[in-house]
Amino acid sequence: MAIMAKSTSSSKPLDQLLGHDEFINRHLGPSTDEIQAMLKTVGALSLTEFIASTVPADILLQEELDLAAPFSESQTLRQLQEFGEQNEVYKSYIGMGYYGTHVPQVIQRNVLENPGWYTAYTPYQAEISQGRLEALLNFQQMVMDLTAMEMANASLLDEATAAAEGMALCKRASKHKSNTFFVADDVHPQTLDVIQTRAKYFGFDVVVGPVATVSEQEIFGALFSYPGTTGNAQDLTEFVAQVHEQKGLVVVATDLLSLALLKPPGEMGVDIVVGSAQRFGVPMGFGGPHAAFLATRDAYKRSIPGRIIGVSKDVRGKTALRMAMQTREQHIRRDKATSNICTAQALLANMASFYAVYHGPEGIRMIAERVNRLTAILASGLRAGGRELLHDSFFDTITVRAGDQKELVAAAIAQRVNLRTIDADLIGISLDETTTIEDVQTLLSIFGVSADVVGLDGEVNNRLSIPETIQRTSEYLTHPVFNRYHSETEMLRYMKRLENKDFSLTHGMIPLGSCTMKLNATTEMVPVTQNGFANLHPFAPQDQVVGYHKMIQQLSDWLVEITGYDSISMQPNSGAQGEYAGLLAIRRYHASLGQDHRNICLIPSSAHGTNPASASMMGLKVVVVKTDDDGNIDIADLTAKAEQHSENLSSLMITYPSTHGVFETTVGRACEIVHEHGGQVYMDGANMNALVGVAKPGLIGSDVSHLNLHKTFCIPHGGGGPGMGPIGVKSHLAPFLPNHAVRPQEGLHPGGAVASAQFGSAAILPISWAYIYMMGAEGLKRATEVAILNANYVAARLEGSYDILYKGQNGRVAHECIVDIRPIKAESGITEEDIAKRLMDYGFHAPTMSWPVAGTIMIEPTESESKVELDRFCDALLQIREEIREVESGKIAAELSPLRHAPHTLDDIVDSTWNRPYDREKAVQPTAATRASKFWPAVNRIDNVYGDRNFVCACPPMSDYEEE
Repeated sequence: MAIMAKSTSSSKPLDQLLGHDEFINRHLGPSTDEIQAMLKTVGALSLTEFIASTVPADILLQEELDLAAPFSESQTLRQLQEFGEQNEVYKSYIGMGYYGTHVPQVIQRNVLENPGWYTAYTPYQAEISQGRLEALLNFQQMVMDLTAMEMANASLLDEATAAAEGMALCKRASKHKSNTFFVADDVHPQTLDVIQTRAKYFGFDVVVGPVATVSEQEIFGALFSYPGTTGNAQDLTEFVAQVHEQKGLVVVATDLLSLALLKPPGEMGVDIVVGSAQRFGVPMGFGGPHAAFLATRDAYKRSIPGRIIGVSKDVRGKTALRMAMQTREQHIRRDKATSNICTAQALLANMASFYAVYHGPEGIRMIAERVNRLTAILASGLRAGGRELLHDSFFDTITVRAGDQKELVAAAIAQRVNLRTIDADLIGISLDETTTIEDVQTLLSIFGVSADVVGLDGEVNNRLSIPETIQRTSEYLTHPVFNRYHSETEMLRYMKRLENKDFSLTHGMIPLGSCTMKLNATTEMVPVTQNGFANLHPFAPQDQVVGYHKMIQQLSDWLVEITGYDSISMQPNSGAQGEYAGLLAIRRYHASLGQDHRNICLIPSSAHGTNPASASMMGLKVVVVKTDDDGNIDIADLTAKAEQHSENLSSLMITYPSTHGVFETTVGRACEIVHEHGGQVYMDGANMNALVGVAKPGLIGSDVSHLNLHKTFCIPHGGGGPGMGPIGVKSHLAPFLPNHAVRPQEGLHPGGAVASAQFGSAAILPISWAYIYMMGAEGLKRATEVAILNANYVAARLEGSYDILYKGQNGRVAHECIVDIRPIKAESGITEEDIAKRLMDYGFHAPTMSWPVAGTIMIEPTESESKVELDRFCDALLQIREEIREVESGKIAAELSPLRHAPHTLDDIVDSTWNRPYDREKAVQPTAATRASKFWPAVNRIDNVYGDRNFVCACPPMSDYEEE
């Protein structure tokens, strides 16, 4: 049958045919018809009416955001390409902890660019996270081997903050009563900058001096660098012993690649080793994201910050991995915590671990020897040319005395080469994995040396640059995992095998409350690995990074408009770091007014654990404010405590919408109360996904917020990181935003750095830029409206079978809802954990468990999930409720039910001794959807108690994996 063409007279207008707003509908899950159906379910006629009935009128925006109209994906890619082309990618020899590296293409395409890896969430549900947990365990083993330490975490945010965490660990574990911490004068300047910020508010004194003077100080700990920032590699054993003699502890910042050739710090008696794994196959990315590490002795395992992957067993006795108990220290210890670390750099730690797996010990050593040999050749050539070097012992970095520094730097720039200027007459040169013979020849020519590199090689003994006393003799990376997958075929299959064990957004909905697991669009991800964004040193000359600065400034301007604040800092590289930076701005502001005594921070009892931990780290005393029966801040209690502490009131930390998923109607009054007593209001931006285009935190009454770009603005979670937590502030706080010692910013007070790089993890900022560019004002507002609608739709469908714990005005929730499992537990014995594990059998990641209220689950569907997926999820929970009723009625005992045995695995299906009172089909294929497409958990329910009692954080023998 012929198809008749439509009359051109009925065609859409040209502006609609251009498709500039197509991305909005691709980002949003529900169609227009589905939105109307959901509105009917929640009892609203339109989105406008629905939002008006949900968001308090006094904070609801009456005007649209002042942003451009949405742009298409192709336009976005063109603009990003233009930014990238405005960045000049010179050959970098700046070093300072950032190096060129070859990202193995098999890892780049199958991990970094693979949504199966980058859209997964933190492995709190270990049974469906075994793949990334194994990769992270490999990371720990890699770090332990190379540093010769007994345990390591996986991972921290960057090298500078890892060093600061090491300082805090020294204080916590040291037996010396001193409050002084010694920092060697050859650590990287950005590391010292962050150390000084952290130390000030811990109440520590920092003394900086040559390593040899450490014995002259009364200290609780010391930080040494090995090799030093100018390249010197020296034996630290004597200086470590001197610190130990006065009962202090020693932190050493090191370079993992150098430890393939250098004696590891653990063999020098060092207590804590920190550093960055960036040069293990992770691009420089203008500063990040990169996985930092902290390794230490077994004696301090209960004090180590960050996430630690531990080895346990499932109920069948099969080896299973999990995050160990102390990885959420800030939630357990709250204001007593010494760290507020929440986000790790899991995706980048996985990349680094795969780099080690792919190359193995021999490959890593060969890369290290090549770098060192080329550095020795360069040093020899420069000496032959009459140049004086600062050090004779080095791994990859040499420092040249150069009275003609300006001329040399100009000659280098002419060759598209960046050198490091250290002071008036010192030039640093750091070689890396990407350095070639031709590169060394170019460097020699810049210094006026005409020697032949190949000829020099014949004159250089490769080991003369590393004294015999610090040459490595011990083995490393001996575990079979590092010696088995060196062909690309084997490597590809290994990574795919791990990926298949992990649940991500590629499989289905991840409805975690307060975590915003929304679409991470492919177009948004494209620039992350492009040369113009990926391969820039964070301290490259400003005129070489024009495109980055333009993009970052535009993103900052947009965020100012979206939030209602006056200024943005992009430095914090996680939400917790954003909290810290926000409180830092408040403390510095009060100090400028002569009110440094203000040290009381009011925090509601429902707050996220990082809030009190951040406050404590800023030297603030936490005073808890009650919440009422509806989950709202108790205004009477807030008023009383603000009055009680009026003279010393520093701040109030709140989350809006509330931690309980409700638009509180008294938030403005809460801000007023604190301001009346001279305090400042910090608003946690974790729930900004319910505000964009609908309300502005800066107009509600708050003074500062951090923004989880990895939540609201689409940077993926990466299996537990990366994250970005920039802060927005009102104008009076703007001068007190974090500055940076290496790249100081005009208009800011000096000091206050919270991250290694000026713009934190700059390489992932194009993701958020692209999201806003493609959504425009219209799309951003619609995303918020649909996020709130989806949450209310889920609540409406579940109500009657489950209790929805908190509601706001007109019975509405915000963008998430809390389901109370406590009545069910009291009646049946079935717990929130049983429901979470059973959801895996239905093809879902579990919601957030037991937070912010114990015995509950918190659901956040986000705007990216369609009505079909929302219904599949609600149907699963409703069917699970029927399974619970079977327990409540006595039809089946709780301990024999599918809920208690969940999740079910292939091991259950092939078990010849199946003797349960429910059939196998009900166990693993409870719905039509699971029959059509099944995600299989890799292990059965994990025995957490066994893991805590038998703490192991190293790779188990390969025999444990053979059955797989």
